[in-house]
Amino acid sequence: MTSAQVEIQLIAVVVSVGCALPGVFLVLRRLAMASDAITHSVLLGIVVAFFVVRDLSSPALVAGAALTGLVTVWLIELLRRTGLVREDAAIGLVFPALFSIGVILVSRYAGSVHLDIDVVLLGDVAFAPFDRFVLFGWDWGPAALVKMTAILLLNAVLIGAFWKELKVASFDPGLAYALGFSPALVHYGLMGLVSVTAVGAFDAVGSILVVALMVGPPVTAYLLTDRLGTMVGLAAAMGATGGIAGYWLAYWLDASIAGSIAAVIGLQFAAALFLAPGRGLVALWRRRARQRVRFAETMLAIHLLTHEGRPEAAVESRLDHLRELLRWDEPFADRIVRSAVRGRLVTAGAGGLELTDRGRELAAEAIAES
Repeated sequence: MTSAQVEIQLIAVVVSVGCALPGVFLVLRRLAMASDAITHSVLLGIVVAFFVVRDLSSPALVAGAALTGLVTVWLIELLRRTGLVREDAAIGLVFPALFSIGVILVSRYAGSVHLDIDVVLLGDVAFAPFDRFVLFGWDWGPAALVKMTAILLLNAVLIGAFWKELKVASFDPGLAYALGFSPALVHYGLMGLVSVTAVGAFDAVGSILVVALMVGPPVTAYLLTDRLGTMVGLAAAMGATGGIAGYWLAYWLDASIAGSIAAVIGLQFAAALFLAPGRGLVALWRRRARQRVRFAETMLAIHLLTHEGRPEAAVESRLDHLRELLRWDEPFADRIVRSAVRGRLVTAGAGGLELTDRGRELAAEAIAES
């Protein structure tokens, strides 16, 4: 493995983790699509800042992007508070307008500058190791790696420092206000952090992958845990493994690295969607199947209890009569009877089914609750 390959993987890991950390709170606050709006609209801030300072390496570009991100969020909130449009519609109105202005400015006035629209959208991580960060005569590594490491540390420090405020404001803004700090300030601070992270990741992975990294790992982690701290750790781990696995998938397929990372992030989510222990589709299907069996067993117990001790009990307890009465097909009826026998709710004999004490208790409880 060459040094360039190692550096590309390190960049992918740092970018993935750096995007996943603020992305957790975007997902919890149901602002996942706001990341899409911010990552596209900050192009306008980058372009305007470049026109002012005429230097692509200037920190003013990050400041301009962060400011544009905050303006984007403010405009979305402004439209939403009018009550005339919903939040999703407000996002769909604001970010295309700001992004389009940025695209027009780039194509019209920055044609001779290395500020390419395709690179902003899709990234160019394969060439990131060739852009070195040299300071005091020392080569500190790829500029993208140094920049995103600094942003990752900034994200980690600020999230750690304002953990309580972010947690309370995300789950209960009313309580946050009662405790004496402004949910709006926390909101705009988080969006500023998202803006800085987005513009920092532009050179390496582009805005489209930034959206995938800010939403994919946090949503995957959300399916796996109910604890915020665990969710943050899982999101970071999903982002890191997705970055490495995406690189090697691109290497094997000779494809786009950014696209491959996004594909792996999507596969991680698909796996969690189906296999998550508590919220996955498989667990949901199994839970519904158990509930259906439990409901059918209760119906069977109620029916037997209702006719127990009466002259018609012999007929009402026959399996063929029960299938016709309850409209169960033969395989399902056999399954319910076997389950009820295993659960010691009924006993099966030549004369039909008979309730046990446990079955009578279940039927009595169900009748009392109804």
